[in-house]
Amino acid sequence: MAALKILVIPGSLRTGSLNAKLAAAIAHEIALAGVEVTRISLADFPLPIYDGDLQAKSGVPKNAVNLKRMIGAHQGVLIVTPEYNSSVPPLVKNMIDWVTRVQDLHETRGQVFRERAFAIAAASESRLGGTRALAALRLILTACRATVIPNQLALSYANEAYDDMDRLKQPADAEELEALVRQLIEFSQYSM
Repeated sequence: MAALKILVIPGSLRTGSLNAKLAAAIAHEIALAGVEVTRISLADFPLPIYDGDLQAKSGVPKNAVNLKRMIGAHQGVLIVTPEYNSSVPPLVKNMIDWVTRVQDLHETRGQVFRERAFAIAAASESRLGGTRALAALRLILTACRATVIPNQLALSYANEAYDDMDRLKQPADAEELEALVRQLIEFSQYSM
């Protein structure tokens, strides 16, 4: 049987991003659990803003196809999103919009979302820790018919949450992170 693989997607390209830092901490925890983990940057998959006319004229961009296949090569996916104006940033939404348009031979459109487990997390300097963005992201992924695990991580006051090794300082935050990883691994095993 093939090894379990989980893909980690930080939804921010910003230098010093708190969400990229959280994605790295979660990827580290996944690796400690003995699971193969891949962390990517959406900077490596640049996409134009989704436009149905552009798709009709030029087809689905190659980076959307590559990203869809990257997702498809993993049994679990974690998206770590910033919160912009109480919702997901355009980078995350646009990635999902394009990936749902990729349809390989013998697949239905958006099938890649239905065949694996998804987890969601957010980090914010605010007290709410990105919970509104997580609610929006859960709704978007559920509309794609993805299995989104019940646990999620909303890291409050993320600018003060890390030690010098970029690990979470507060035991409660670390416990939430570990619970998220355990549940993602458990749900991802069903996709094998």
